[in-house]
Amino acid sequence: MIKTISKIGNSQGLMFDAALMELAHLKAGDQVNVEVHAGGTLTLTPIRPRPSRAEVSKVIQATMKDYARTMKKLA
Repeated sequence: MIKTISKIGNSQGLMFDAALMELAHLKAGDQVNVEVHAGGTLTLTPIRPRPSRAEVSKVIQATMKDYARTMKKLA
């Protein structure tokens, strides 16, 4: 995909259209990490919050409860 750098106020920037934002699962206000590699290649990586240990534990417990019969058969 080819994008053109545009002047935005006293800065320059790229405009991401709705399709690109949807493909990247991004929305306005999301943070991205920008890396500059040898030769000037740029990589944008979305910063996604990690679930807490409590959230992970809750999902595991719910799964174990929902599939208790299956888990017993597999044990």
